[in-house]
Amino acid sequence: MSDLPRIWVNGHLLDDPSRGVSPVDHGLVVGDGAFETVEVVHGQPFALTRHHRRLDRSLAGLGLAPLDWDRMNHGIREVLADAPPIEFGRLRYFVTGGPGALGSERVADAQATYVVAAGPLSPYPPSYVLHVVPWVRNERAATAGLKTTSYAENVIAYAAAKRAGAGEAIFGNTRGELCEGTGSNIFVVIDGLIRTPPLSSGALSGVTRELLLEWATQDGLTILEEDLPLSVLQTADEVFITSTTRAVMPVHRIDGREIPIGPVTRRAAQLFAARAAEGLDP
Repeated sequence: MSDLPRIWVNGHLLDDPSRGVSPVDHGLVVGDGAFETVEVVHGQPFALTRHHRRLDRSLAGLGLAPLDWDRMNHGIREVLADAPPIEFGRLRYFVTGGPGALGSERVADAQATYVVAAGPLSPYPPSYVLHVVPWVRNERAATAGLKTTSYAENVIAYAAAKRAGAGEAIFGNTRGELCEGTGSNIFVVIDGLIRTPPLSSGALSGVTRELLLEWATQDGLTILEEDLPLSVLQTADEVFITSTTRAVMPVHRIDGREIPIGPVTRRAAQLFAARAAEGLDP
C-alpha cells in the first residue's frame, strides 16, 4: 500500500492535501488546537474512546468547544476504510479553533476545523536510547497536561535527541524533576519497584500510561506515582517509556549510560501486550 497518509478535512477525503486547511486557521497561525495520536492495528484504532476523552479534556483546557464525537468518528472511518487496511500505523486527528485573525484573539463563532489523517508505520526497534535535553517542561504553564498542536518545543527536543543518536528526548521540569518525553511517559525501576512522575510534574496523561497503571493494579504489579529527581536516570536499575504506538518500550541506554533490560520491564511489557490483545477499546 502507499506510504502517503490518507487525509480527511471537515467532511471530505482529500486527493490533494495542500487544499485542506485555511491559511488563516488559528491552529496554523498560533497553534490553537488539540490532537490525538492513536495506534492502528489491522485497520482498526486502539483505545479510541480514551483518546476521545483526553481530546475533550485538552479542548476544555484551551477553552474550545467539546469534541463532536460523531463528526470525528465519521472522519476516522473514512480514512481507515480504504483497502488494503493499515496493518500497523498511526491515526492522528486534530481540532483547531478554526479560521481566525492573524493574532492570538479568536474570531467569535468560528467553526472548528476537524482533520483526520492515517498512515502506516515501520516496526520499532526492540529497545530505545534516550537523550536528556537541557530544556524543561513548565509544570505551571497554561497548557500543562494538554495535548495541543503547539509542538515546536517537542520538534526541537526530538531533533536534538536524533543528533545525539537517541530515539527519544526526555525533559525535566522547572523544579529539576523527571517529567516526560516528547511523545512518551517515562518509568524507572528502583529496587524492584516501578516509579513514574505524577501528572503534577507537568507530564501528559498518556493513554498507554493510564492503561498500564490500571492493568498493573489489577495484576498485582506495583507502580508508584511520585516526584523523582532528574538524576534518577543515572541510578535507576531499569528504565522504560510508554507511548501509543510503542506500547511499553525498554530503554537500554541514556546518554552513554548502558542500562540492562530487566525482569520488571519485561513483566510490564508482557502484561500490557496481553491485556491490549483482549480488545480494541479497553
